[in-house]
Amino acid sequence: MASESTPLYWFGDLLALARQSWIGQMTSRLERLGYADYRRTDSAAVRMLWRGPLPVGHIGAAMGVTRQAARKVVDGLEQRGYVTTERDSRDSRQLNVTLTPAGRDYARAVVTVMAELNWEIAGRVSAAQLAAADTVLRAALFDDSARQRASQVPSPPGQPKAPQPRGTM
Repeated sequence: MASESTPLYWFGDLLALARQSWIGQMTSRLERLGYADYRRTDSAAVRMLWRGPLPVGHIGAAMGVTRQAARKVVDGLEQRGYVTTERDSRDSRQLNVTLTPAGRDYARAVVTVMAELNWEIAGRVSAAQLAAADTVLRAALFDDSARQRASQVPSPPGQPKAPQPRGTM
């Protein structure tokens, strides 16, 4: 008699619920700050652009999406007045993206809300539990691209830096 193949723990379901809850909190908190138009792709894009203008292709690579998908993110930000775009003076194929003053305010609000959420989570668990969660989330990254991007995310305070994916320096 064949045994039923059922996982002992439905980690993916819980992970999806946590992500959905996080996005819901981001949306409602930003709405209270006057940003009723938050999209889940905004946070990564505006945080990257906070450091300075970037080509669309670089935004896509950092987000792990195609140039076309990054262009859709940028178009949405541009339509809402958060970024401007212009062709590069040295390479007209390259489209550079820059935060507007309204975009800088939006980015600041996004970073503030994310920091609040991170502090709230850290306050609900011990440092050891937070480190264990970090380890489990990194183990859930199945492809090299995701592991590479995650290697840029700091480990919880007091923990050693996350190991680099194989084949990188």
